[in-house]
Amino acid sequence: MPPKAARPGALRRAVAGTWALRGWALVAVMLPALTSPARAGDPKAGKAVFTAICSGCHSVQSGQNGRGPSLYGIVGRRTGERSSFLYSPANQASNLIWDVATLDTYIQAPHAIVPGTMMTYGGP
Repeated sequence: MPPKAARPGALRRAVAGTWALRGWALVAVMLPALTSPARAGDPKAGKAVFTAICSGCHSVQSGQNGRGPSLYGIVGRRTGERSSFLYSPANQASNLIWDVATLDTYIQAPHAIVPGTMMTYGGP
């Protein structure tokens, strides 16, 4: 049998797994203030926080929207730009570009940063 990496689809799954881990690492960076065990750079703690607080509305899988948009590839993206999700007029008009600092501020007080957002989470 060929080595695992040489099997059809193995590389694709490995790359997808790497991106999924990076997604969880981003969550760990974004949400450290929400719970004491979650510290920047701790993917397991970030995943736990995301699962407990965010996953009811959001996904980190590409194209899998819930009540909130998929957060896959959010860093560098402009607010309200995904055509596959119906954003509030406030999010569409806010003209923010998501980076770690903007996400951290937004997570602390979404309605203060984007008044009129449909996000139901109000902050910690």
